[in-house]
Amino acid sequence: MTERSFRPLQIGDLTVPLPIIQGGMGVGISLSSLASAISEQGGIGTIATVGIGMFEPDVYSNFIEANIRALKEEICKARAMTKGPLAVNIMVAMTNYADMVKAAIEEEIDLIISGAGLPLDMPKYLSPGCRTKLVPIVSSGRAATILCKRWLDRYDHAPDAVVVEGPLAGGHLGFKPEEIADPTRALELLIPEVVAAVKPFEERAGRPIPVVAAGGIYSGADILKFERLGASGVQMATRFVTTRECDASEAFKQSYITAGQEDICIIKSPVGLPGRAIRNSFIEAVEAGAKTPFTCPYHCIITCDYKTAPYCIALALVNAQRGTLNAGFAFAGANAYRAEEILTVKQTVDALRAEYAAAE
Repeated sequence: MTERSFRPLQIGDLTVPLPIIQGGMGVGISLSSLASAISEQGGIGTIATVGIGMFEPDVYSNFIEANIRALKEEICKARAMTKGPLAVNIMVAMTNYADMVKAAIEEEIDLIISGAGLPLDMPKYLSPGCRTKLVPIVSSGRAATILCKRWLDRYDHAPDAVVVEGPLAGGHLGFKPEEIADPTRALELLIPEVVAAVKPFEERAGRPIPVVAAGGIYSGADILKFERLGASGVQMATRFVTTRECDASEAFKQSYITAGQEDICIIKSPVGLPGRAIRNSFIEAVEAGAKTPFTCPYHCIITCDYKTAPYCIALALVNAQRGTLNAGFAFAGANAYRAEEILTVKQTVDALRAEYAAAE
């Protein structure tokens, strides 16, 4: 009997032997180190752009330029470590969204993955001959239909792939609080729905539009399950936090390892969205009404009411990335509690291969 092995993910002319896109994790959790390590293993490594300039010394006085500079530097550093494909994740809700998209295209990034709102106009930033692939994130078949129709009607450009993110993802979620536990919103139902939604647009585009499953995917068995439901590949983030190459601090990684299932919680973010995180003293203090005074360096997220917010989420996430978890918190997917040890990316990918092969 032949051992089951991963099927490559095909996105246009890009063949990805490991059908995994590493999910973008900000602030500063997935930068050049993690992204390049994933790409070296045959997948697609992703640099998260949200808050990427927060580590620059002039971020308070020169926010736009600091973020562009940091993004270009991280892409260059990643390219020095791998020849594999690289992506950037750019949130539509960022006020400097257009600047970051333009900067990524200037650097000839392989893919731009974009969610936290529908990137309805992203193709307008492409220039003739540009090879950067555009991959929107959606959370329903209806959203996929709206986006594909808009792109083809207005720009004659279909998405190169579509990521479908379910409610078990980490960080900010594209669902209302009451939808997160709604069984009708389960990723197992969303994948066939979106596969069916993009099919007529594949015919218009004259090429496949692969659908990538995301949100709560943790094991090789999960990958096989969603392939059988019609996905061409998966996006995974949480599993790669507890790797040596992850750009987060050791304390951040350890918070995953020590977390129990009961510690994974839904918070109300200052940007107006629910988010999934690991409960700690900071979150408990906020829930009790505590406020952390801050000076907003730049209104970085469109939906953030920074004038009344109890804390700056960008600063809280920077603190967590650096290991100061009493002044911030770790975003995490629903399965973060399953982490047991810190491994290399290669060891993690080897484990995923074995799990995939052994899955029923």
